[in-house]
Formats: sequence, structure tokens, C-alpha cells
Amino acid sequence: MKTKITELFGIEHPIIQGGMHFVGFAEMAAAVSEAGGLGIITGLTQGTPEKLANEIRRCHEMTKKPFGVNLTFLPSVTPPDYPGYIRAIVEGGIKVVETAGNNPQKWLPALKDAGIKVIHKCTSVRHSLKAESIGCDAVSVDGFECGGHPGEDDVPNFILLPRAAEELKIPFVASGGMADGRSLVAALSLGAEGMNMGTRFMATKEAPIHDHVKQALVAASELDTRLVMRPLRNTERVLKNAAVDRLLEKEKALGSNLKFEDILPEVAGVYPKIMKEGAMDAGAWSCGMVAGLIHDVPTVKELIDRIMSEADGIIGRRLAGFAKA
Repeated sequence: MKTKITELFGIEHPIIQGGMHFVGFAEMAAAVSEAGGLGIITGLTQGTPEKLANEIRRCHEMTKKPFGVNLTFLPSVTPPDYPGYIRAIVEGGIKVVETAGNNPQKWLPALKDAGIKVIHKCTSVRHSLKAESIGCDAVSVDGFECGGHPGEDDVPNFILLPRAAEELKIPFVASGGMADGRSLVAALSLGAEGMNMGTRFMATKEAPIHDHVKQALVAASELDTRLVMRPLRNTERVLKNAAVDRLLEKEKALGSNLKFEDILPEVAGVYPKIMKEGAMDAGAWSCGMVAGLIHDVPTVKELIDRIMSEADGIIGRRLAGFAKA
């Protein structure tokens, strides 16, 4: 399947694996790229530019196909060594970067000078237009269904994607609620040029995370996510667990007096315990509503092949049948 996204990034299928904290290691990215999608290494998970450079080298050893790096720009008193991360990306021969968080404009010249394509993650049309205006090559449009940070507008993809299609001139992919061939065809019909999957790729054999996490995703329904940190205007969609219940109780009890420090035990430094050790109640971790569509743990290749087969069947048989009727 050829779309503007497959041509832009030099990939076979219009499927991107989004950046995911303590999931986007070389094993994950290489598996997605080998299967014809675009795998993404999560930059800040590595901890230092030197470790990112090593992870990029590891991924190059696992696949000769294109893969990218996610770099999230966070507000911080002591920011990460972003110049170092950019240098590791450029010197590592990376040709695609997924940016997220704050406006990436400051860092675009260094990436562009190195011939790197930039896709920025956005949760609104206005932010997507801003990304287009500063020179991003594409955007990943994140609907309210998504795991992680859905923004504060609460607009689902059935509205957000066609609105993006009305306004944008650069290509975009759909993110949030993407799981299968139905998702891909729906995204294409609403104006996207492909889809970005996060939560669904976590439930694959190659995902370098504990099996407890994968089984939790299989067991979860579409009703099992919660929105946390909404009073702090840093909303995050996470899977319900004991830590999330505690966090929500604190939000309810403290109301407008809530401070980030109040919820540190539930959100700070919890990912290694969950993703590596399988301690499922250690804290809040990002998960999309798409968990309700996850019923198995296939290999990445099996998943992507199945998605493309389903999409071809829907387009070639079901939708074509309506046209002939």
C-alpha cells in the first residue's frame, strides 16, 4: 500500500510504532521496521545521549530498513541534554525523528540540515497547523482515545482527523485507537495517510517488556483506562490499577490544592518497575482505550501482516461491494 507517508519515510506499510517510555528499545523498533512499518526508538528512555547512540547502533545491527527516534521535549528546571541527543541522532544516521511535547522549532534546523524528516505529535488541529508552519514534514494527530497525553480538548478521532484533513497541507497519520485493519481503513477514509500504534505494539512477542504487562492489555476492556493529572492540566490516559485508584483519590480529596509533589509516589520513576519487573500496581502507566481491541500477543510481523490483509479485504471486498450495489 502506497501513501504519502510510505513515500516520505521509505517504508512498505503506512504503520508507525510510536515512541513509548521503556518500550521503544532497539528490539521493538527493529521488529516493526523489519515487518515493513516504521520502528521508533524512544530517545529519553535511554537516559543519556551516549546510551541512545549505542541503542541506535544496536538497531542498525538488527535491521537495514528505516527506523526513527522519538524525542520528547519536556518543560524542566534541569532539561535533558537535548543537543547531545540531537547529535547522537544525526551521527547515528537516523532519517526520521518523531518529536513530541513542547514546540520543537528550536531543534528543527539541526535535524533538517542533516536531511532528517520530522513528524510531530499533536493533539489538536491548531497545534498541527503550528507544526506545519515551522517546517515539520508530517504530523501524528492524537485523538482523545490515545494512551499517554491526549491534551485538554477531548476531541476523538472521528472529529479530529477530518478536521485535520480540512486544514493541513502536510500528510498526517492517525494516532489513538489504532489496532487493526479496520483502524487503518477508517484512518485513511478520514484523510490520514497511515496510522501510529503504541499500545497495540506493546502486546507483541518482541516488545521488550514483562509478560504481566502484555497479559494485562489482553485482559483489559475499553472501559479500563482512566484519566489522571487532569487538575494539573497534564492529563494522561493510563490503565486502571491500585496506584491509579490512589492517585484519583488524592485528586478528589485535594481538589484545586493538588500539586505534582502529592502524586509523586504514583507517577515518578515507576516505568522500570512495571515494564521490566512486571509490578503491575507500582504506578500509573500509559495505555490507550484500544486495549479493548487487543485479544492476543502475536509477533510484530504477524500483527502487521494481519492488519494489511484485513485492510486489503475491507477495501477490496466490503467497500467495493457497496460501490457496486
